[in-house]
Order: sequence, then structure tokens, then C-alpha cells
Amino acid sequence: MQKLKIVILDGHTLNPGDLSWAPFEAWGNVTVYGHTRPGDVLRRSSGADVLVVNKVVLDRAMLEKLDGLRAICVTATGMNNIDLDAADALNIPVYNVAGYGTESVAQHVFALILHFTNRIGDHARSVRDGAWSRQPHFSYTLGPVSELSGKTMGIYGFGNIGKAVARLAKAFGMTVLVHTLNPVEHPDVNAFVPMEKLSGDSDIVSLHARLTSTNEGIINASFLEGMKPSAILVNTGRGDLVNEADLLHAVRTRQISGACLDVLRKEPPSADHPFLQEERIIITPHMAWSTREARQRLLEASAAHLEHITK
Repeated sequence: MQKLKIVILDGHTLNPGDLSWAPFEAWGNVTVYGHTRPGDVLRRSSGADVLVVNKVVLDRAMLEKLDGLRAICVTATGMNNIDLDAADALNIPVYNVAGYGTESVAQHVFALILHFTNRIGDHARSVRDGAWSRQPHFSYTLGPVSELSGKTMGIYGFGNIGKAVARLAKAFGMTVLVHTLNPVEHPDVNAFVPMEKLSGDSDIVSLHARLTSTNEGIINASFLEGMKPSAILVNTGRGDLVNEADLLHAVRTRQISGACLDVLRKEPPSADHPFLQEERIIITPHMAWSTREARQRLLEASAAHLEHITK
């Protein structure tokens, strides 16, 4: 079997040290960089048979300089960081991986939701700070705690992750409404609905559609104004699905109860991003995909693509 020269340009997010690169090493000599700045891409990539990237940008100008490059493996589903037309013209196949993070993302959706309904972290901190020890009663809460059972989950987009979220929602006893371009009867869905009904009838709206030119900013003032004041928005999909200025206004004016976001339009956000000042906007650092199990699946599936190159 021919040994490949494999260069991993930004491996830290996929493998911060808790996984093995052995699935790649089985195919050749592997050089791993945790991060690569734009100015270092050409130097580090020169002479590689295979580049493995997550967010590193490979545009036409860069690809044309990489003589001998035989393939690109993107350790993600989205490939918008690669000039696919240029890669095709240069006969450089580009491989991605779909479906590796379905359960991981669905789990994170409900971790975010349960933050709002049960406030586990807030209560745990209050106990640690001595609030329970000072209580005259055996039990207390910091505010209303609500059940998911009987509530309505609205899902925008119904791929694998949307379906997994629907399954979990049904397990919690929720009614499930879905907006998708191609509705097909599904046992976990109570109804497929237009966007107006998704907005108005849902207690929680969770976003799971891929980003296209037609749905950028689809969660805007009009959609948010239609939501219940008690409702929350959850976005573990794409930051660009949400008009951030409109969401900030909706939260500040209490058009909605709050938002849980794992993705933003610009990542990482600037230190003065206005969302960071809002207690009712909960932000996690684009980590919904990143359980150890999901990253292991992603790493193995990415390496498996190399079989096509060595034939």
C-alpha cells in the first residue's frame, strides 16, 4: 500500500488530545498542527498528498499552488471553507462527513432547554454559596420551574438532527410541530406547519435546517414577534439563520423569554458582543457536535476516505 503524506492543519477541535490519530497514521506519515494561521497554510501544506482541515480556508489561489495535492478531507459536514469549483477543476476530490454528530447535537439541545426549565447550575451554585443552609424550609427554588411535558416543541428543518430532537421531545411528553420543505409523515411529529404557526404555537423553537441563500436571517423580527412571550429560541444549527439584532431586541423587550445559542454569525464573538451582556441569552461555544463519541466517529470516517486515494 502506498504511504501518503498527510497534513492535518487544524486538528485541535477534533482531537484536543483525548483521541488517537491512528486511523490516519494507518495510511501514511501524519503531521498534525493544532491551529494554522492563514499565512502558514502554504508552507505547511506544500508537498502534502492529503490535507485534513476543519475551518482552514482553501481558496482557488491556494489550491493552484499546491502541486501534487490528491485529496482534501474536511472534518465536518459543511465545506464552505473550500473552493469546491476550483478543487473540481484541479481534480482534487473533497470529502466530508455527515451524520456523525446527530445524537451529540440533540443531547445538547435538551441540555440548553433544561437550563431554562430547571436552572440546575443556578441552584447548585446557590447551595454551594450557602443559600440552602440558611433556609428555614427543606426546599426552595430561585424562580418558577416548569415541565416540558405538555409543552410544544417547534422544529425548523427535519434532517437527521431534527428527527432526533423530535424523538427526544416526544419522550418528554411534548407536542412536536415541524416546518420543512419536504414534509413526510413521521411517528414523532404531530403536525407539519407553516412558519407562522411554528412561531405562534411553539413554546420552544429549535433550528436544524442547513443554511441556504433563501433562509439566511429567517429568524427575524417578524418571526420573533409571533412567538409567545414565554417561549425560547434554541439554535445549534447555523448562526446565520438568525438576525442577531432582531433577536437581541426581542429578548430585551421580552417579546420572548430567552434564547439558547451554540452558534453565532461570527465565531468566536468579539468580547463586546451584546449577547454576552444578556442573562437570558445563554451561549455555549459551538460545542454541540463535540462529544468524545461524536469526534471519534468523525475522525474514523474522515480517515476512511483515504482508501479511495490509495486505490
